[in-house]
Amino acid sequence: MNDFADDAQKTPESQKLDFKTKLAYGAGDLGPAITANISIFFLLVFFTNVAGIPAGLAGSVLMIGKIWDAVNDPMVGVLTDKTKSRRWGRRLPWMLYGAIPFGIFFFLQWIVPRFSADQSANIWPLFWYYVAIGLISQVFYTVVNLPYTAMTPELTQDYDERTSLNSFRFTFSIGGSILSLILSKVVFSLISDRQQQYLVLAAVCTIISILSLYWCVFGVRDHILAFEAKRTQLEEPPAIPFFEQLKIVFTNRPFLFVIGIYLFSWLGVQITASIIPYFVINCMRLQESDVPTVMIAVQGTALLMLFVWTALSKKIGKKLVYFLGMSLWIIAAAGLFFLQPGQIGLMYIMAIMAGVGVSTAYLVPWSMIPDVIELDELQTGQRREGIFYGFMVLLQKFGLAFGLFLVGNALQASGFQSAVAGQSILPTQPDSALLAIRIAVGPLPTICLICGLILTYFYPITREMHAEIMLKLQERQNKT
Repeated sequence: MNDFADDAQKTPESQKLDFKTKLAYGAGDLGPAITANISIFFLLVFFTNVAGIPAGLAGSVLMIGKIWDAVNDPMVGVLTDKTKSRRWGRRLPWMLYGAIPFGIFFFLQWIVPRFSADQSANIWPLFWYYVAIGLISQVFYTVVNLPYTAMTPELTQDYDERTSLNSFRFTFSIGGSILSLILSKVVFSLISDRQQQYLVLAAVCTIISILSLYWCVFGVRDHILAFEAKRTQLEEPPAIPFFEQLKIVFTNRPFLFVIGIYLFSWLGVQITASIIPYFVINCMRLQESDVPTVMIAVQGTALLMLFVWTALSKKIGKKLVYFLGMSLWIIAAAGLFFLQPGQIGLMYIMAIMAGVGVSTAYLVPWSMIPDVIELDELQTGQRREGIFYGFMVLLQKFGLAFGLFLVGNALQASGFQSAVAGQSILPTQPDSALLAIRIAVGPLPTICLICGLILTYFYPITREMHAEIMLKLQERQNKT
């Protein structure tokens, strides 16, 4: 029996993953992170300042894509739970065959087709082009990313080892974000044409994304197949109908807390990320090439703090780690609202403080969800990672869709002026639009973060409760 099989026979408490496997698993989030972060940071500003789409319509494009992304998540989740492949297991076939289409449709989002010589007549055809490409792109994002996230509890059942595994995942995730920002900084500096900048950046990110997904697939395959071999040896309980599964999912009280924590954390992250380019350019009166530098300050801090928070969580627990990080982020968000042009040093201090909190938004909710899945397994006798991860992301994306729609339409209602496609000089924004940008970068994320803190305080699964759950599951397996 090889080492991987031996690892599969160890008890959950003693099971440890080797560095190479953790590295390969982490790489699986590099591609989705690069593409998602480029989209979060630049897609709204690309629509308004390059394609020339009004801010309200641009926000609607993102909202439609996110809602569809949310709808297809649980469908893909259920399908991955039912997938059977001796060669690849349940999750890996989706990543293997979805990687290339995922990259292609991400790239197509950054093209500005000309349907008419008249710019005003070109707006609606562009709107529907980006809606169509966005819908397809979101399907393939789900196809590669949801099975990936559902692999965490299959690779290890150790409480602290999962936090370690997620630290590798989010090292690549935040590292991918930083890499994409460094690439954008280089591309924006070397290429003057705004449309060409985004095309080159998208092409480079596409190639990196596809390669990293294949690294993950082949790097974790042996461990996943060892888990699958052990899982399929156990007697399968009768299948539960889909709507009964929904009932079970939404009567799992800890799961509802995790959904809320993740929703509010990432609503704060994505609203801030989508509005920062406007804040840097219009409120701080800096250049577009300065935007990646500010974002690197946030993401670089978040990357470094992942290791600190991972170590601290083993000593003081996930809840307290989340409270510490979010408190600093709330202070930073309040500071950004009052910043004035010329206060560049203070802006970077606030960015670093926000990065400390952002790292806990990455780490803590995703470390909680596997614990919830084991509680469900104890109660029902079935492992349904796919449906839990699917519905977690579904509700999160509904919230994000509303948030992006709100930001886009608030900008348009405040009098924000979109650029004309092909125009090199950006329009000057009125005071009402500047105030809307400040509200979106400060008070709005603060409200989200406070809601997340309240839910975290009442989250019921502790380390002791999880140990009891795992003990009962182990006793059940020993009886079979």
